[in-house]
Amino acid sequence: MIHSRILQKEADSPEFDNQFNYRSVIGKIAYLEKGTRPELAYACHQCSRFSSAPKKAHGEAIKQIGRYLLGTEDKGMFIKPDLRKSFEVYVDADFCGKWNERYGHDPDTARSRHGYVITYAGVPIIHKNQLQTKIALSSTKSKYSGLSYALREAIPLMNLLKEMKRHGIPVLDHRPKVHCRVFEDNGGALEMAKIHKWKPRTNTSAQNCTTLGHM
Repeated sequence: MIHSRILQKEADSPEFDNQFNYRSVIGKIAYLEKGTRPELAYACHQCSRFSSAPKKAHGEAIKQIGRYLLGTEDKGMFIKPDLRKSFEVYVDADFCGKWNERYGHDPDTARSRHGYVITYAGVPIIHKNQLQTKIALSSTKSKYSGLSYALREAIPLMNLLKEMKRHGIPVLDHRPKVHCRVFEDNGGALEMAKIHKWKPRTNTSAQNCTTLGHM
């Protein structure tokens, strides 16, 4: 419900009426999102992008998040480790998901967004969603970029676990090797990650994502 609207700069919207401190409330929502309410990540990120010059529409979005929290204050998550699992990475990305004809003149609407969740023993330990800094020219490039960012976070964690095992520090995973499963639904992105061959239509991704070839 809190993800149903894509916020834009809303240039034709009235100014925010300062009924509350916009930045302060964003900080409180971000604190909740990082601690116990990860489902707020997307909504919080959208609202925080406009904290320097919020419009009335952005203030209404903040209120919608507040109503959502009031309606779910008795909800929560039960997380139980699954010792059969090691690291798992779930990653996805859209392609120009913010673009629409009304705001087509704004370059930000052409930027894609990726998100990922890294779990260990079935328990989420890192989650992130963000707009990509470069404009992707295809869904394959957008998803490949998201895959690259996710693995840049996952691989150092795997190396940390290996080091802990070498030093005899107790860990949940007692298998001799540290494994990581990656879930990606785009065949083109998977092919680029596995084969590391660049074609004329994909070589623009090489500079930003070639690190995958060394992982």
